[in-house]
Amino acid sequence: MNKTISLLMILVLNTAADVAYADFTFGTPVNLGPTVNSGSTDWGPSISADGLSLFFSSRRGGGFGEEDIYVTTRATTEDPWEEPVNLGPPVNTSNWEQGPSISADGLSLFFSSYNRPDGSGGDDIYVTTRATTDEPWSAPLNLGPKVNSSSADWTPSISADGLSLFFTSKRSGGYGRHDLWITTRETIHDEWGAPANLGPTVNSGHRELSMSISHDSLLLFLGSDRPGGSGGHDLWITTRTTTNDPWREPVNLGPTVNSSAPYDQTPSVSADGSTLYFCSNRPDGIGDGDIYQAQVIPIVDLNGDGIVDATDMCLVVDYWGTDEPSCDIGPMPWGDGVVDVEDLIVLAEHLFEELPPVQ
Repeated sequence: MNKTISLLMILVLNTAADVAYADFTFGTPVNLGPTVNSGSTDWGPSISADGLSLFFSSRRGGGFGEEDIYVTTRATTEDPWEEPVNLGPPVNTSNWEQGPSISADGLSLFFSSYNRPDGSGGDDIYVTTRATTDEPWSAPLNLGPKVNSSSADWTPSISADGLSLFFTSKRSGGYGRHDLWITTRETIHDEWGAPANLGPTVNSGHRELSMSISHDSLLLFLGSDRPGGSGGHDLWITTRTTTNDPWREPVNLGPTVNSSAPYDQTPSVSADGSTLYFCSNRPDGIGDGDIYQAQVIPIVDLNGDGIVDATDMCLVVDYWGTDEPSCDIGPMPWGDGVVDVEDLIVLAEHLFEELPPVQ
C-alpha cells in the first residue's frame, strides 16, 4: 500500500458513513462513424487487448464472399479508427466468415464460417493463427467434431487465458432455440474438450445469440430476445464472484444501451472493462447494422450525495474484505469479488468530483 492510499485509509477511518449503493452504469452509445461502418451490415466486433485493433464482420461490397472479416486499427486509444482492411484469403473465402474473436495475445483469431468444405454443419467454428502480430494469418483450422456439431455453431468468444471458448449453438440439449455453450482445455497446446451448456440460469427458452467474456472472466455480456428487454434482441449481463462460482441471473443493460430496434447484439468488452462495443440496427445508423461503443462507468458516489469524498471511502472500509457489490468497483467497473485496495484506488482517482445522481 503506497503513501497515498495509506493517507486515504487514515482519512476514512475517521469519517462517519451512510448507507451505500453503487454498481456501474453506461454512457450513451456512440456510432463508430462512416470510416468503420458502411451502408451494409457491420457487426460482431472484437476489440484487441491493447485496444488498437477492432475485428468485425461486414457484408459491404468488395469482399471475397457474402460476408467477410475486416480489421480497423488506430495508433493509440485516443486516435480515430482507420479505414478497415479485409483480412483476405485464407481467412475469408467465397462463403460466409463472421463473428471474430481475437485472443489476448493477438495471435489467434476464432470465427465462424458457413458451409466450408471441411465443416461439420451449417456454421462451424474455426481458428487462424500467426506467429507475431506483424505476420499474416495461417490457413484456418476447423475446431473439429468434438466442438462443432451438425447444427449451427457460431459467434465464439475466447477467454483472456485462452483456456475457455464460449459460443452459440443450435445443437440439441439446450433450453431454447439458440443457447450459449463453453468448451475448455488444460493448456493452449491441448485439444478442446466436449462443450457444456451454460445452463438454465444463463440460457432461456428464447434465443441467446452472442456473448463476450470479460478479461477477468467474471462478467459475461450476452445478446438475447428473452422477455424484459427494450427491443427485439437486447444486451444482458451475468456475473460471478470467482471463476469457480456459478453465473448469476442475467440483468438487462437497460434503455441507455439497448434500444427499441430489432437487435442490439454481439457485445465485445475492452480488456480494461471501460468500453463496450456492440452492433445495432437502430434508426440513427449508417447501414443495415452498425457498430457502436458505450463507456462502462463505475458508480463511485457510493452514498449518492453528489460528491466523491471521505464518506464514500469510509463505506469501502466498512465492507473491507467482503464481496459487497456496491463498494466493489475496481479494478474493473464491476469489481473483482472483494472490497479491497483496488476499490480505494478507483475512488482516489475520482476524489472530490461532483457527480449527477444516478437514474
